[in-house]
Amino acid sequence: MSEARSVDIASHVIPLKRVYFGRRKNRADRAIRLIKKYVARHYKEAEKILIDPAVNSFVWSRGREKPPRRVLVEVRFDKEAKVARVLLLRPRKQLK
Repeated sequence: MSEARSVDIASHVIPLKRVYFGRRKNRADRAIRLIKKYVARHYKEAEKILIDPAVNSFVWSRGREKPPRRVLVEVRFDKEAKVARVLLLRPRKQLK
C-alpha cells in the first residue's frame, strides 16, 4: 500500500474584479493569470500550480470579455510534491 501523502485542503473565494480595469479583449486570459498569482501568493512553497479544466471553463463560460467577478475554488496543496491543484468548488447558478 502507498503511504498517505500530506495534503492541505482549503477553500478560497478569489476576487477577479481587478481584470475589469484593463482592456476588454483579454480579460479571461488575465483572470487565469490572476488565479495562478493568488495561489502562488498564498502557497509560497508551491513549485507548480495546476488549474483544473473546470475552473478554466467556468472563467471562460461567458466569453473572453466578461469573466465572473469572483470564483470559489478549492486548493489542494501536496507538501511532498510541492504541487498546488486548483479545483472548482461550486459554480454559481445560471439565471435563465
